[in-house]
Amino acid sequence: MATERPELERRRRGDVVEHGSSRAGRWLQERRVRIALWIAVVEGLLVAVHVINRWVAIIIAAAAVLVYFFAGRESRSHAARQVSWILATSQAAVVLIPFLLILVGTFALIAVGLLAIVALIALFSEHP
Repeated sequence: MATERPELERRRRGDVVEHGSSRAGRWLQERRVRIALWIAVVEGLLVAVHVINRWVAIIIAAAAVLVYFFAGRESRSHAARQVSWILATSQAAVVLIPFLLILVGTFALIAVGLLAIVALIALFSEHP
């Protein structure tokens, strides 16, 4: 029985290294979603407790996304492409925090209003 050629064996196992990648770039690529989410969580909490102004966060997010689209994804460095993706993704996620706070706040006000209406209906429908 003949054995597989070594390069085919590596491909089958998924050990093939992408051309132009670096060790740091591969490490970042494997963990980029997790890193971006943790950055977004920490920064989102800072926005939520007003340590970082939400407009500043929005401006930084827009800049990070623009840098990624106009420079980061075309970078020759694999690590630079990954870092720019992580920063753009985390900043885009952070922008969602103020909007989610506004959305949740709006729903909370609607819920309180509905409870007040129900309470008034219950109070006025009682017979003395």
